[in-house]
Amino acid sequence: MFTAVTSGEETANSGPVDPGYISNGDWETVVRSVPIVSVDLVVLTDDGVVLTKRTNEPASGEWFVPGGRVRKGERLEAAVHRVAETELGIDVTIERSLGAYEHLYETSELGDAGGKHYVPHGFVVRTVGESFTLDSQHEAVDVFADPPADLHEYVEAYLHDAGVY
Repeated sequence: MFTAVTSGEETANSGPVDPGYISNGDWETVVRSVPIVSVDLVVLTDDGVVLTKRTNEPASGEWFVPGGRVRKGERLEAAVHRVAETELGIDVTIERSLGAYEHLYETSELGDAGGKHYVPHGFVVRTVGESFTLDSQHEAVDVFADPPADLHEYVEAYLHDAGVY
């Protein structure tokens, strides 16, 4: 059995500025102009794969793998560990890289941006514990022995390539 806690996330206005912080204006320029380099994590436990339900676009309301953008000067492996800690409150061991993917979304948090374009690098990771602390981008977390119905096509591809289902 796992436990989940939702934590608040400090912003530039409510607490210390994150060293990877991008102003809203700069983020809008990025979303409108270039693909976003990111890491996505297929998180394995002894009981299955960890998926989170997203609250933000793109893929709001979908069960998805945890992931996040890579910061300037940050190595992919360092981004994996940061994302696992930030989004789930866990430490992970990297088992293997799945390589690069390309995700094109019709939606984004910017209604008129023409969607969002990610170039994520997938990783298979393992965690020992099953106690999670979610950030504000996720409303739920679960460990799935079998895939949920209507799984997003990008998540299906990760789980297939990782040999999970």
